Amino acid sequence: MDSCSYWPHAPSHKLGGEGAFMVTAGTYKKQPLFVTDEQLQALCGGLLKYAHQYQWRLQAWAVFPNHYHFVGMSPDGGAGNLSRFIREFHSRSSRWLNQSEGVVGRKVWQNYWESQITHAESYYARLHYVHANAVKHGVVLVANQYPWCSAGWFERVSERSFVNTVYSFKTDQLNLKDEY
Repeated sequence: MDSCSYWPHAPSHKLGGEGAFMVTAGTYKKQPLFVTDEQLQALCGGLLKYAHQYQWRLQAWAVFPNHYHFVGMSPDGGAGNLSRFIREFHSRSSRWLNQSEGVVGRKVWQNYWESQITHAESYYARLHYVHANAVKHGVVLVANQYPWCSAGWFERVSERSFVNTVYSFKTDQLNLKDEY
């Protein structure tokens, strides 16, 4: 097969190892579909609910009208259930949104991308990136003021020295999918 005859329609999800992962997902055609406070709250709550149900321990998350990010620790035994977790979360959130707006058959989610985090520096930088994503997108001036991300929670529950360490890591060199 030559290189021009293969075009992947979606990223391959080759999971198995356990550890830290970063996940990004976007709505279909980057449409801002979760626009009200109620919709963002439901999306954020759903993410946390299904992460817990699938035993993913989220360390950072940020939810927006057209995408979300999270950094999470896989369950003991590996990340093999990530596809099921995301599939159920996307299915349920799509159904809820479409039903609440009286829309039939609208495609809500495009896809998701995950990457395993294998270095401490990368882990800290990604935590910082996700916590501060609302600032990056110009939604708020201070990340902990955005209600649909983990920055405020992180700052409340973590030791100040750890918060300072995470926030000291630069994020401008990260190669992340975030064209929203």
